[in-house]
Amino acid sequence: MLRALTNVLRLPRPWSPLRTRSCVSHRPTGDPEIQVRALTGRDQGITEILMNRPSARNALGNVLVSELLEALAQLREDQQVRVLLFRSGVKGVFCAGADLKEREQMSEAEVEIFVQRLRGLMNEIASSAVMGLIETTRGLLPGAGGTQRLPRCLGVALAKELIFTGRRLSGAQAHALGLVNHAVSQNEEGNAAYHRARELAQEILPQAPIAVRLGKVAIDRGMEVDIASGMAIEGLCYAQNIPTQDRLEGMAAFREKRPPRFVGK
Repeated sequence: MLRALTNVLRLPRPWSPLRTRSCVSHRPTGDPEIQVRALTGRDQGITEILMNRPSARNALGNVLVSELLEALAQLREDQQVRVLLFRSGVKGVFCAGADLKEREQMSEAEVEIFVQRLRGLMNEIASSAVMGLIETTRGLLPGAGGTQRLPRCLGVALAKELIFTGRRLSGAQAHALGLVNHAVSQNEEGNAAYHRARELAQEILPQAPIAVRLGKVAIDRGMEVDIASGMAIEGLCYAQNIPTQDRLEGMAAFREKRPPRFVGK
């Protein structure tokens, strides 16, 4: 078992950084529905995925899902990306969920394929190796897999109540239930949530990148198994961190009472 876990938990190989600022795929004409932007200055290391499909309130259709999958495939192993933010370019909405109007035009076989791809997108976001991914999958980016993710987040009884009733929750209600980590009062520009997410990203940036990534792996994989297996997963993740330059730099910075200079190696 330990050998199998070691292979599963191995950090991904380096990937060439994403250079484009937009993503166009599976779309013969028209503007891209997402844009990828690497921030600079004090925010260097933060990358944003901007969803911009105003005609459908950022509903998850074939093109948007394809472009998101393509972008994540490039970003998930990009050593330059420390934190990934999802944001909306459509004022007053983040994501309207699956595009039901588009789905209505699909055959049964096409619907099945699309739902599988949508579920794959949610899995890709949740399991992404991007180090400090600020996830929006629990309540803000709805999609396939809700019957499995919601019970793990809220418990079986409450998940059944919300799924069976189809009840809509306000931001305050979602926060009270633990469905989202933060709820903020809206500002005049309508982007208060984005600013709070960016503040959180700035808190993650100074942390040791490999330790953050392995912490994400240990938590996500550990939640799928019993506590003893989870402890074994944690031990394997820590073992990968021991020979890194970042761990030595962290110890040196602590000893010398200075800010660490992590390089992600």
